Amino acid sequence: MENLAFTGNDLTGNLPLQICHGFPRLQGLYLSTNELGGKIPSNLSECLQLQELSLSNNKFSGSIPGEIGRIRKLQILYLASNDLSGTIPHELGNLDNLKELSMGANFLNGSIPANIFNIASLQFIEIQACNLSDVIPQEIGSLYHLEHLHLNNNNLNGNLDTNLIANSSKLTTIFLGSNNFTGPIPNFLKNLSMIEIVDLTENNFISESSELNFINSLSNCGYLATFGFDNNPLNGILPLSIGNLSTSLPYLFGYNCDLRGSIPNEIGNLTSLITLSLFGNELTGSIPTSVVNMQKLQGLYLYLNKLNGSIPNSLCELQNLNVLELSENLITGAIPGCIGNIATLRYLYINSNRLTSSMPASLWLQKDLLELNLSTNTLRGSLPQEIGNLKVASLIDLSVNQFSGSIPSAIGDLLTLSNLSLAHNALQGSIPESVGKMLNLEQLDLSHNNLSSNIPKSLESLKYLTYLDVSFNDLSGEVPSSGPFKKFSSKSFMSNEGLCGDPIYGLPSCRTGRQKRRKTMLAVVFSSLGIIVLILIVTALVTYAIGRCRRKYLVENGADFAPVTTLRVSYYELLQATEGYSESHLLGIGSLGCVYKGTLNNGRDVAVKVFNLQQQNAFKSFNVECEVLRNLRHRNLCKVISTCSNPDFKALVLEYMSNGSLEKWLYSDDYFLDVMQRINIMIDIAYALEYLHYGYSMPTVHCDLKPSNVLLDEYFVAHLSDFGIAKLLGEVESNAYTTTLGTLGYIAPEYGLEGSVSIKCDIYSYGIMLMELFTRVKPSDEKISGEFSLRSWINDSMPNAITQIIDSNLFVPEELNTKKLKCLSSVMELALNCSMESASERVNIKEVVAALKNIRFQLLA
Repeated sequence: MENLAFTGNDLTGNLPLQICHGFPRLQGLYLSTNELGGKIPSNLSECLQLQELSLSNNKFSGSIPGEIGRIRKLQILYLASNDLSGTIPHELGNLDNLKELSMGANFLNGSIPANIFNIASLQFIEIQACNLSDVIPQEIGSLYHLEHLHLNNNNLNGNLDTNLIANSSKLTTIFLGSNNFTGPIPNFLKNLSMIEIVDLTENNFISESSELNFINSLSNCGYLATFGFDNNPLNGILPLSIGNLSTSLPYLFGYNCDLRGSIPNEIGNLTSLITLSLFGNELTGSIPTSVVNMQKLQGLYLYLNKLNGSIPNSLCELQNLNVLELSENLITGAIPGCIGNIATLRYLYINSNRLTSSMPASLWLQKDLLELNLSTNTLRGSLPQEIGNLKVASLIDLSVNQFSGSIPSAIGDLLTLSNLSLAHNALQGSIPESVGKMLNLEQLDLSHNNLSSNIPKSLESLKYLTYLDVSFNDLSGEVPSSGPFKKFSSKSFMSNEGLCGDPIYGLPSCRTGRQKRRKTMLAVVFSSLGIIVLILIVTALVTYAIGRCRRKYLVENGADFAPVTTLRVSYYELLQATEGYSESHLLGIGSLGCVYKGTLNNGRDVAVKVFNLQQQNAFKSFNVECEVLRNLRHRNLCKVISTCSNPDFKALVLEYMSNGSLEKWLYSDDYFLDVMQRINIMIDIAYALEYLHYGYSMPTVHCDLKPSNVLLDEYFVAHLSDFGIAKLLGEVESNAYTTTLGTLGYIAPEYGLEGSVSIKCDIYSYGIMLMELFTRVKPSDEKISGEFSLRSWINDSMPNAITQIIDSNLFVPEELNTKKLKCLSSVMELALNCSMESASERVNIKEVVAALKNIRFQLLA
C-alpha cells in the first residue's frame, strides 16, 4: 500500500506506534480532520518512503518530534490546528525536498529555525497563530520558489529589510499581519509582480516620510486582489499614486492608521474596488466625487475621521453599494435626495455629523434597508407614515436630532425591528398602540421628548424587550406591570410627573376606583364653594408673599432655615442613632464636617452629615444645601430626608447609600468595578447633571464634581451629593462669579482663574472624573505632576498608547483587539471633549448622555 487516507472522519485515540512497520512502502498518510490525540510518534521517521504527511485538525499534543527531519523524501508536512507545543525542531531543516510546510494554530513558541529557510524547494509556508517570536531569519531571501508565506498572528518583531523577500518573485500571498514588526514598510513589494494578497495589518509600522511611499512600490502588481495595511501608526498621507494600484484591485484596507490629509481624487481609478475601508483616521477634506467610478463598490467605510463638506450626489450612482459608513465626521448639508436610488443599500450610518435639513422622501423607499443610524445630527421635520416601508430593518436610530410632530402609527409595521431610538428630539403626542405589534423589539428609547398620554398596555406583549427608556417626557397614567415591565427599574420612567404604578418603579401608587369617585365628589363640593375658595386662595397668596419676603430677609442676615420634610428628627434622636457620633459609625470626613451612619427609631438607616460650625463657610454651606435640595428632585441626586438645626448644631439627614462612595470602589484593593458598571455610573451622573442644567427652572451648577461626591446605592445606581458650594443661576443668567473654589484638579480653568461659574464648569469636572474612573489615576497623582496634567497625559497618549493609560484591571491581554478597547478609546475621546480648555468648545451634557449610551450599546451588542 502506498497511501493511507482517513481524512474527515471521527477517528479517536492515538496514532499506532508501529504504523510504519505495517506499511513499509507508505508514501502518503492522510489523517487530517479527525479526533486523534496523544503525541505524534517519533518513530514515524521509520516511514522512509513517506512523501506526504497530513495530521492537521486533530488533537495531537506534546512537541513536534525532531525525528521527522529524517524522512528525507517528505514533500508535504501538515500539522496545523492541533495542541502541539514547544519549539519548532531545527531538524526540520534537513527536509531537502519539502515543498509545503503547515503547522499554524498550535501552541508553539520560540523563533523560526533559520535552516528551514535553506530548503530551496519550499513553496508554501504556513506557521500562523503560534505565538512565535524573534525576527524573520534573513535566510528567507534564498527561497526563490516560494509562493505563499503565512506568518500572521504571532509575536514576530524587528524591522523588515528591503531585500528580505525580494528574490521570491513567485510570491502570490504574503500574510505578516498581527505581529510586532516595526520601522517603515519596505519597498520589497515592487519585485513581486505575481502578488495577489498583501496583509501587513496590526503591526507597528511607521512611514519614513509624510507620504506612504510603500504604496508606490505596488504599481507593478497587476494581480493584486487584497491590500491591507490597517492598524499601524503610519501617520502619513495617502499619495496620489494610490490611483496607480491595479485596476483589478477589489479590496483595500487602510483603517486605524493615523492617516492625515485628504482622500486623493485619483482613488477613483480603482474601478474594481468592492470594499474601501479607511475608517478611524484623521482624514480631512470632502468625499471625492470620483468614487462614482467605483461601480463595483459594495462597502464604503469612512467613519471616525474628520471629513467635511457635503455627501456627494455621485454616491447615489453606486448601484452595488451595500454598506455606507460615514458616521463620526464633520459632514454638513443634507442627505442626498437621491439616496433612495441605491437599491442594494442595506446599512446606512451617517450618525454623529453636522447634517441639517429634513429627511429625503426617497429614504423611505429603501425597503430592504437593515440598519439606519442618523443619530446626533441636526435633522428636523416630522417622521412620515412611510417609515413603515422599512419592513426588514432591525435597527433605526434617529436620536439626538430636532424631529418634531408625532410618532407615526405605521411604525408598528416594522415587525423585524429589534432596536429603535427616537430619544432627544421634540416629538409630541402619544406613544402609538401599534408599537405593541413590534414583537422582535429588544431596545426602545423614547426618552427626552415631549410625549404625553399613557404608556400603551400593548407593550406588555413585547416579550423580547430588555431595555426601555421613556424618561423625561410628559407621560401620565398607570405604568403596565406585566410582560417585560417586570424587568425595568425606575430609571426607565423618571421625570414623568403624571405616571403612577408599582413602587419598584419609584412612582406613586395609582388611585383606586373609590378614590377617583371621591375626587369627583370633592370637585362638585368645591365648585359649589367657589367664592370661598377664591377668597382662601387670595389670602394664601398674600400670606405666602409676606412669608417669602421675611424668609429672604432672614437668609440674607444669616438666619437658618430648613426644607419642608415629612420626617422630624431631633438632636437627641440623631445622637442616639449614631451612638454619640461614634467613630465606628463614621463614613467619611470632609472639609466642612463629618458623615455618620445612623439608625433612626423607626429602623431606617440614614447618613447624618454634621457640619463643623468652627469652619468659616459651614453656615453658608448648610444653607446652600438646604436651598438646593429642598427644590430639586431626581433619582440620581442624593435625597435629603430631614434636617436638624439650632444655633450650635447643623446636620442634614440623608438617604443612606450602602455601597459608599465611588472613590472607595475606585481606589480600594478590596473592591472592583467592571467597564459596564463604570459606564453606567457615569451615565447616572450625566443624568443628574442634565437635570441640574436643563431640567429645573433655574440652571444649577454643582461646582465640586469628584468621585468622593458620588454615592452608590445597593443596586450601584449613582447619586450625586454635597451641594455645599453649588450655584443657582438666574433664569436668564449663563454664569455667575464666586470666591469659593471646588477641588483642585477638577475645576475648570475659568473657574480657578476668574471665579466664573457656568454649567460648562461641571462639564469640565465631569470630563476629568471620566478620565480618572477609567485610568484609576487621580488628577493630583505624582506621575502627572509638574507641567503635565491628567488631561495632557491622556491627550498625548491617545490613541496609540490607550492600553498604557487605561486601568489594567479592565482588560486581559487577549481582549486587546476587541470592541472593549475601541469603546474605552471612545470614552477617553469623550472625556477630552468634555475638558477642553475653552468652555465654548466643550460638549454639553445632553451630548455626553447620548455618547455614553452609544458606547454602552456597542458593548452590549
